[in-house]
Amino acid sequence: MTDYAEPSVPVSGGAMPLLGFGTWQIDDSDAPAAVSSALEAGYRHIDTATGYSNQRGVGKAIADSGLARDDVFVTTKLPPDNADRVRATLAESLEQLGLDHLDLWLVHWPPNGEARPDVWQQLVQAQQDGLTKAIGVSNYSLAQIDELIEVTGVTPAVNQIKWSPVEFDAAVADGLRERGVVLEGYSPFKASNLEDPTLVSIAEAHDADAAQVIVAWHVAHEFVVIPKSSNPERIRSNAAGATISLSDDEVRQIDALGH
Repeated sequence: MTDYAEPSVPVSGGAMPLLGFGTWQIDDSDAPAAVSSALEAGYRHIDTATGYSNQRGVGKAIADSGLARDDVFVTTKLPPDNADRVRATLAESLEQLGLDHLDLWLVHWPPNGEARPDVWQQLVQAQQDGLTKAIGVSNYSLAQIDELIEVTGVTPAVNQIKWSPVEFDAAVADGLRERGVVLEGYSPFKASNLEDPTLVSIAEAHDADAAQVIVAWHVAHEFVVIPKSSNPERIRSNAAGATISLSDDEVRQIDALGH
């Protein structure tokens, strides 16, 4: 059986698989089937959020999978509107997911567009209390990340941002790497043109499709990628992209789509 626990990147408390399964816009009622398909296909990293209203369905699939807790990396996120009830939100997430701890908890967006180190400090406390192994942010700028580090002394493990070849920005990628923050990309296919000649020709060279090449490109850069689908065949197909090894030249060609 294929298992995509590797390749991974180290984060506090363990390893974060570079391939994850995104669940945005999957209803709670559809989440058990979709997440079960992903786990059966070998995904070992599941991404959800309080704001997706599907944590119960995601948790059901994890419980029904028969996999050991340590074999599934689970991420959820704190909505910015819940900045004044951080701990209560975490308790609700754990209850809905049926878990006693998370692998990664993210601030979903900067609350009111602000970094809010006071909110970040509460994530730090939750981590110290063993409720989540790693903590991070989503949709934060480098300046906002610097503000969190400056005030609290704690660097986010991850920044989850909208990312794809056409959104590739070396300054952002390098800035996160220099700070020791893992770049996790969401909506990898949304902004991409899957008919792009560069992607298509590289895909043909690997007997793959353009979506798989986009996944392979993330993995080549050690960017975490969380493709989302409810179609079992597509779920399996996307995952297979993580096994494709692109040449340095192919990676450079794909990087150039962002310029």
